[in-house]
Amino acid sequence: MGSAAVEDMIEASSGVHFSGFHMDGLDSRHIKKPMISPATENMHNQPFLIASVKSRFTDGNALVDEDRVDIPSTIFYKISPLFVFIALCGVAGGAASGKTTVCDMIIQQLHDQRVVLVNQDSFYHKLTEEELSRVHEYNFDHPDAFDTEKLLDSIDNLRHGRAVDIPKYDFKSYKLDVFPVNPSDVIILEGILIFHDPRVRELMNMKIFVDTDADVRLARRIRRDTVGKSRDIGAVLDQYSKFVKPAFDDFILPTKKYADIIIPRGGDNHVAIDLIVQHIRTKLGQHDLCKIYPNLYVIQSTFQIRGMHTLIRDSQTTKHDFVFYADRLIRLVGDVVEHGLGHLPFTEKQVITPTGSVYTGVDFCKRLCGVSIIRSGESMENALRACCKGIKIGKILIHREGDNGQQLIYEKLPQDISKRHVLLLDPILGTGNSAVQAISLLIKKGVPESNIIFLNLISAPQGVHMVCKSFPRLKIVTSEIDIGLNKDFCVIPGMGEFGDRYFGTDDDDDEKVMTPMQQSC
Repeated sequence: MGSAAVEDMIEASSGVHFSGFHMDGLDSRHIKKPMISPATENMHNQPFLIASVKSRFTDGNALVDEDRVDIPSTIFYKISPLFVFIALCGVAGGAASGKTTVCDMIIQQLHDQRVVLVNQDSFYHKLTEEELSRVHEYNFDHPDAFDTEKLLDSIDNLRHGRAVDIPKYDFKSYKLDVFPVNPSDVIILEGILIFHDPRVRELMNMKIFVDTDADVRLARRIRRDTVGKSRDIGAVLDQYSKFVKPAFDDFILPTKKYADIIIPRGGDNHVAIDLIVQHIRTKLGQHDLCKIYPNLYVIQSTFQIRGMHTLIRDSQTTKHDFVFYADRLIRLVGDVVEHGLGHLPFTEKQVITPTGSVYTGVDFCKRLCGVSIIRSGESMENALRACCKGIKIGKILIHREGDNGQQLIYEKLPQDISKRHVLLLDPILGTGNSAVQAISLLIKKGVPESNIIFLNLISAPQGVHMVCKSFPRLKIVTSEIDIGLNKDFCVIPGMGEFGDRYFGTDDDDDEKVMTPMQQSC
């Protein structure tokens, strides 16, 4: 992989990405990912105005139940790739209430997440020749006008990580064009009647109703249809009185009671948008395993971090590029090492600044050391030294063969390690057996379990279960949690044998590519 191509990938990864299409002219955008867990609906919950935000943003079903958690990691089992939380937000309200503006503002603030906007208008039934000949008599605001089955199928595919072709309805020609839409971190479903069908409602994690005065909606509709769609004002008012207003009263307004959040004034309510975006960000940052284990910390993903992961996971990446970008990932602002240091105890401290003023800050624990699990863990030592000048670093070598990492080969630790906080370094947490062996040794040496912070780049759910259940007072800090282990106990999708790739011992030619058989956990 050439350096120019690498830099192009990084530049692309760090930009603003969107996906899907927008009915009002925002073109196709680009995206990723899957989700699980329909929300269980409480029909008696009362809606509320955005000033008191009642959160019914569901966390989703934990994909690993207690029985599965108790399965030893020596037994292979498959973890669903739907561990990733996908936010599905519904935005409903009357025609011209400001739904699109609200969606645009949410998307704009979620610029560092991949977002897809799906409009219910895309799922109108195709009109017959007879209906086209009398199109002004067709009620586009009735629930039967929409192909809800196709909508459900498309949303289900997006939530499970599959790209879909979604139609875009042209209100001038009344024809459908098809656009590809990719899966995403956040799916926003917008439409006047998206709360009408309970099957669609149950898929949503957050339901938003945009509440705008009827006169304002009518004025906006007249302006939109006469200017944007070149329609006669008489026809617009006739359609409004015959179809739009009755449909709002009969079908749209009654669904307001299902909303979790009601936004008065639509896009003018900036406080509401800020609170919604903050809530979505909070949920996106919580991996399902973090809800099970409070001692597990997954750092917030960004396009920059994903770009680094893309490069070092690529089997075509040369040894030189692998080392460069692995080091860069470890050192990234807010990276694993820095994040781990943030969990150290501290005391309040006052200092005198050069201006003679008093500044009240904090003083972190100075009794600190690192311990790397040889040999992959040694790749994280430089990043630790860059953060902590003069830090002592110990070594532990554990023999690992398949899923049995039980044999301690070598250990060299600071003599006073029992009085220190320990940052345990290993870029990959696979089965968890080697980590358990290393942690057990530290505890045997007198290190309190709560003084150990285990830092790694990627983790398999099996290893997380093993370590967190064995040592509930220890902290794990990781940048990504992968799908699981394959039958050879290798992390998948993983990044291969990290130590071999980093130190160049898998082959003598930097340009040689790893084969799947060379990968390890």
